[in-house]
Parts: sequence; structure tokens; C-alpha cells
Amino acid sequence: MAPSAAEADSAAFSSGRLLVLYASQTGNAMDAAERVGREAERGGCTAVDVLSMDGFDPSRLPSERFVVFVVSTTGQGDPPDSMKGFWRYLLRKDLGAQWLEGVRHAVFGLGDSGYQKYNFAAKKLDRRLSHLGAEQVIEIGLGDDQHPSGARTMSPALQFHDDGGPPYMLQMVANQRLTEEGSDRHVRHFELEDPSSAVSYKTGDALEILPSQNPSAVDAFIERCNLDPDCYVTIRGKSEDKISNGSAVMSFFATAEHEKEKLQYFSSPEGRDDLYQYNQKESRTVLEVLEDFPSVQMPFEWLVQLTPPLKKRAFSISSSPLAHPNQIHLTVSIVSWLTPFKRTRHGLCSTWLAGLDPRKDNLIPCWIRQGSLPPPHPSVPLVLIGPGTVCAPFRAFVEERAAQSVAEPTAPVLYFFGCRNQDNDFLYKDFWLAHAQDEGVLSSKKDGGLFVAFSRDQPQKVYVQHKIKEQSARVWNLLLSGAAVYIAGSSTKMPADVTAALEEVICKEQGVKKEDASKWLRALERAGRFNIETWS
Repeated sequence: MAPSAAEADSAAFSSGRLLVLYASQTGNAMDAAERVGREAERGGCTAVDVLSMDGFDPSRLPSERFVVFVVSTTGQGDPPDSMKGFWRYLLRKDLGAQWLEGVRHAVFGLGDSGYQKYNFAAKKLDRRLSHLGAEQVIEIGLGDDQHPSGARTMSPALQFHDDGGPPYMLQMVANQRLTEEGSDRHVRHFELEDPSSAVSYKTGDALEILPSQNPSAVDAFIERCNLDPDCYVTIRGKSEDKISNGSAVMSFFATAEHEKEKLQYFSSPEGRDDLYQYNQKESRTVLEVLEDFPSVQMPFEWLVQLTPPLKKRAFSISSSPLAHPNQIHLTVSIVSWLTPFKRTRHGLCSTWLAGLDPRKDNLIPCWIRQGSLPPPHPSVPLVLIGPGTVCAPFRAFVEERAAQSVAEPTAPVLYFFGCRNQDNDFLYKDFWLAHAQDEGVLSSKKDGGLFVAFSRDQPQKVYVQHKIKEQSARVWNLLLSGAAVYIAGSSTKMPADVTAALEEVICKEQGVKKEDASKWLRALERAGRFNIETWS
């Protein structure tokens, strides 16, 4: 959980101001920061400012008395883009050990324990603030996306996409199912293009997409809230606007006494656990909440503040710009799940994409974001490890190397792929097999290799880590020749299991202890040749 307002700023009431600074890559840290700000206001803090780090002048930090930092971690322990300038300033050598004397601070990190450098950005920030003389109000809080409660929070605050309009409006030109119709997994291949110009991106990059709402849900929302569907509305945000707790605001407009009591209970400290079960665990939409409390009739100016904006969703790009200069390909799992009360939920963005018809006009707002897998030089051998849909960046890597091999010599590539069944979910089967034959970049003639683990096609489960150990000598020889290792997978056990398998390879082939193998991989990481990207 984020540090509560009572813990983080109890002394702030005397000074009348609390500053909450956040650094967010996908919006989760912003949500948590907004929540800290709202709780501080409800606790009695008369002035709360919630700002992005890139919107705050770090030279003013010594003049603040109480600051809460909410920081997410991306990639290989990297800070979000909005934190990089702020962090560079804090690293200046002319800042002494008393520079932040008199400043009291709390740090809350949002991370994923599937990464080796879990919450690294928050930990670094907390240490640096202490080194500069700031006083820690409470111990650093570390939110873990793997925890059942999650690191994410749902904020009803009005927010805006502050990175401007989308640089690309791409047209979907292909929408193809990759898994078999009878499979319990639904994965699709999308191709997006800008028909007028080339799209500038690199292999390893991610594409952020802002989806649209289901039209039937929009119509139902308009009807429930008694809105005029033909009315044009312009919303202008003001940074000084302070948004109250959603349940408390709804209770003010509830006319049924039992609904008012329930909403007031949800907004109280005693009702937080029940609110979490009701709201987050069930993934309730704003429309469903309003339908559960039919006596609540809110004016539009209040309603719009309690309705969260749609968020962008990031997908690894599965194409090479050398092979497709005006296109971006995506490999997307169409998300659905059951809530604790057995309600079926569908991922908004993936379901929306799956429903688009390439034969019709459709424009998709898109942003390109640098990924956490740096594109390798053609002369660097590669060991690629990625099962399931996280094969996406490696499809791009293989496409890129195939295009590069036409003009110049390229280094070998070993790819370890995994899925449940060869017949149901061997994604891009023809693509991989084509590059593993003749003179393809995965072929034995090019000293490459394709190794596929089908976990459910035999009585004993087989995963990519088993295939790595089977190819121990080949993996080790490639590592000795300067290979870079790229791992992509779900943020549960997969990265740790693969790392352990590579350590076993080093122990076996080099005849060293596990501790020495771990040091060897850490040195590889410091050299930029051991990269992990995990997705929850």
C-alpha cells in the first residue's frame, strides 16, 4: 500500500502544505500520487500539490518541508522518462550532504518482483534523498504488482494525457487470429500502417495505443446519467482542481438512505477493504457502480471529475522497420478473465483491437515508446528466450537480422520459444521454421538454432529452461563469442527460472560454482549484454 496521509504528512498540517511528486510511465504512479493527495486533504492538510517530477523545478526542493515521492520502475531498473531530468539534477556533485536539511520525505515505489531490479528507481531515490540531508518520515514503501492486492490503484480523478496529441493515427490493415479456434487462448496478429509516410521506430520499441469505448457502453452511460447525446462538451482541466473521494461525493448525491450509508461506509477507513473487494477485485466500471446506486443523480460537472480517462496500453512491436518501413505489427493476447464473483471481464484495448475491421476506415491513436530491450548490432551473436506472445520483440529481432544479412555479414542467433501445444498455439510457426531452414538466420548453416518447448504435448512438462540446458554447449560457446542474452516473459517465475538455467549452463561448461556463475551473468548485465523484459 502507499504510505497513508496520516503517516506521511501528519506534521504537514502545521505548515499547511504537502507536495506529492510522481514519476509515472504508464499512469499507475500518477494514480497512487493522486490517492495520497486526496487522503491528505481528507486528513486535514489544507494545501496539497500533486505534480509530475518533470513539471517541478528540482532546485526548489530545499524550500519544501514535506514531500511524498511516488515512483515507478521500468525496464532494467530504469526510472520513468519524467524522472530522468529530476534524477540527473539530484546527482550533481555540488549538492552537499546538508542540501536538503529540513526537508522531510517519504518514498513509495511501484514495481514488479518479476524483475531482478525490483523497485530500483524508488530505492535509489530514497537513498539519494537521505544522502542529501532529507529526513525520512517513514520507511520506504514498495508496491509489488505480483502481490494479490497489486501495486496499482484506481483513481477517479480527472486526468489528462499530458504528452500532447498522438504523433501517429494508424490504419489497421490486417487482423488475423494466430491460435486455433478451439484453443482456450486467443492471440491475434495486427498490422497497422501510415499510408502517407514511414513510421519511425526501432526494434525493441513498444507501441502505445489509446482505445475507444464500446459504443453500447457509451450509450448506456448517457442514458443512466440523463445526458444529451447530441450535446458537444469541452473539458478544460485546471491544475489547482482538487478531486474528493469518489464514494464520499456519490453519497452526497444519493437520495436513498441505504445507498448513502453504503457509500459513506466505503469512503471511511473501516470500509477500505470492502471497497477494494467491491471495486478493484471485481473490476467494476463507472457505469456498473452508478447502476448499483440508482438514486445517485450527479451534475455533469461532478460526474466528469469522477470518471477516469481511458489509458494507453503498451504492446511490444513485433516487426522490423527495415522489413516494414511504413508498418507496425503487434502480437496481442485478447484478454478475458473471471472475477471472484464469476463475472467475465474483457480487456478494453485488446478486445477493441480484435473487433476492428481492416476493410473499413479505422484510425488508431498511437505513440511509440522506447522499449527495455535495446536493438543489437548485427555483429553481436544473440541468445533470445521468449515463450508465448512475448515472442513479439524477437520476431522483430529476427526480421531485422534477416534484412541486415542481405547487405552485410551477421552474427548467429539462437532462439528458445515455448508454448503449450504445437497444434494450438505455436505462434508464427511458419515464420520461425522458414528462418530456421536453408540460409535463414536461425539455420544451422548460419550457426543459429530454433528450439521449441511444447509444455503440454507429453506427460512431463517441458519449458524453455529445459531446452536451454539441453543446448548447454551451444549456448556457452555463443556466450564466449560475445553474445547478448535477451529474455522476455511473464513476470512470475519465468525470468528467474531462465536465469537459473543459464547459471547451470555456466557451471557445467566452465566448471565453476553457482556463485561464480551468478557473478558472470551480473558482469554480462553491466556490459549491456543481459536484458530482461517482463509483462504482467
